[in-house]
Amino acid sequence: MLNLTRNELLSVSKPARYVGGEYNQVIKDAKSVKCRYAFCFPDIYDIGMSNLGMKILYDVLNKRNDTWCERVFAPWPDFEELMRRKKIELYGLESKDSIRNFDMVSFTLQYEMSYTNILNMLDLANIPIYSKDRKEDDPFVFAGGPCASNPYPLIKFMDFFLLGEGEEQLNQVVDKFVIWKSKKLSKKDFLESIKDITGVFIPSIHTENDVIKKAVIKDMENVEYPINFVVPNTEIVQNRISLELFRGCSRGCRFCQAGYIYRPVREKSADKLLKIAKESIKATGLNDITLSSLSTSDYSQFQKLTTSLIDICDKDKIGLSLPSLRIDTVNLDVLNKVQAVRKSSLTFAPEAGSQRLRNVINKNITEEEILNGCKIAFESGWNTVKLYFMIGLPTETFEDLSQIVTLANKIVDLYYSLPREKRNGKCTVTVSTSTFVPKPHTPFEWFGQNTLDKIELKQQFLKDNLKNKSIKYSWHNPQVSRLEALVSRGDDKVCDIIYEAFKNGAKFDSWEEYLNVDAWEKAAEKLNINISDYANKEYDLDYKFKWDNIMHGVTKEFLKREYNKAIKEETTLNCQKNCSACGVTQITECNFLNKFKLKKGE
Repeated sequence: MLNLTRNELLSVSKPARYVGGEYNQVIKDAKSVKCRYAFCFPDIYDIGMSNLGMKILYDVLNKRNDTWCERVFAPWPDFEELMRRKKIELYGLESKDSIRNFDMVSFTLQYEMSYTNILNMLDLANIPIYSKDRKEDDPFVFAGGPCASNPYPLIKFMDFFLLGEGEEQLNQVVDKFVIWKSKKLSKKDFLESIKDITGVFIPSIHTENDVIKKAVIKDMENVEYPINFVVPNTEIVQNRISLELFRGCSRGCRFCQAGYIYRPVREKSADKLLKIAKESIKATGLNDITLSSLSTSDYSQFQKLTTSLIDICDKDKIGLSLPSLRIDTVNLDVLNKVQAVRKSSLTFAPEAGSQRLRNVINKNITEEEILNGCKIAFESGWNTVKLYFMIGLPTETFEDLSQIVTLANKIVDLYYSLPREKRNGKCTVTVSTSTFVPKPHTPFEWFGQNTLDKIELKQQFLKDNLKNKSIKYSWHNPQVSRLEALVSRGDDKVCDIIYEAFKNGAKFDSWEEYLNVDAWEKAAEKLNINISDYANKEYDLDYKFKWDNIMHGVTKEFLKREYNKAIKEETTLNCQKNCSACGVTQITECNFLNKFKLKKGE
């Protein structure tokens, strides 16, 4: 139990993050289970509790009678200081027991800039950070999640990695663990027992020549999905019922890692989703529902689902939140019903200002479609638009940047061209830019990131030119993007940079108030490593990356084809309309396989 007084707890911000006791949390008898499992999210409670993956796997594991999965989050610095002063080790939220005494400690890798938090959490738990330093009685430490698609920046810290989708894979690993534990064998014996499970990558056993295929859930309709998930006692980022419509994406934006590593597209039926929604409302008491997928508008039963959800929400006084949609008359009709009282802002993600650059990145949306969507929306009462762009994209010029300014001004002019009686107050267009980060397993993995100076010059160009009083401009810190590129393209040498940066005080690197660039710079300098060699370097197509042995379905040949098409400013159609032969059928079936009469492997 926590050795803290009420006053000590109240001395930190949001103490409810650290005490547990939430509705629907799972409590078991620690002595009756065979596997104590710590599911660690390397960021604060507010973000981790909003993560759908954590909710799903917490539910999967706790449905087992032999396993108790507890939640673990990174403490905010004020509570960490209290923990270290009171000698409290990092603990599971349900039992308050130190995770050092658990059997398995797993981390979900959602964002590269959380990696120093992982080391800090292990340190708080008094678990040796480097896997080589752990003894037989230390827990197994491993990681999974989207960023595990390049495991090498953490390879010295993890006993193994789980690649791909974990609902079935994780149960197989725990099954092996329970058998291993009953036989009282060595740690090496356990690792040997799981090495052939799909998606398991073990640094001490597998070599760079071993191709590791990701785990895939084929049957989305019947896969485990949480209904009675934990309801937080305090405010979090998204305290809503999430309905996962499908996994994967058929659009093929060339910068988007998720669009490639989650292939192929697999849907849940609208009837199944409506059943989940109704049961979740009863089980949690939450009064908001949101839809979750990479490109929600592509859901084949979108109109049927949203129409039925609106009826349920109206009846039960439930709020319905929709993500960014492709705006046409059908989707706008849905939005009008959802936001009948208050029109919130519309969101578009053109990603690039010019059609030329949108072709390069395969963002198949035209300026005409954006303006037409805005026109339909403005005529229906909207007056606020958010536009998301990337800067530093491959082949980008300042002419491409100037088209961002032109598009934003056209949208403002479009609004004020409407008759006064059709306008709903003043118009606001928010232009937001992030910096391109080359990601593994995408057609842009060979491109380098723009240098810091060049990104800052481009940001200043936009600041100087977005002068319309109806336009607001926001931008992402390029220092964070530079470090993200370092880790994203990192190899095993980056492990030591992360460790040294952690020792220099780096943590919560994605939080502006805690970003410590100097800690990273000193770490790289000490190890005689140039950050630019990872972030800014461009590679030829024959270069062998460390992560090339990780198979997420799409082949290297396909990525190279897409790279060359980008150079030629050629687009690739949505694969629901024309199969691009990406190669995902090497590891699983594709829903569009029969549609295009292709053979497995093509």
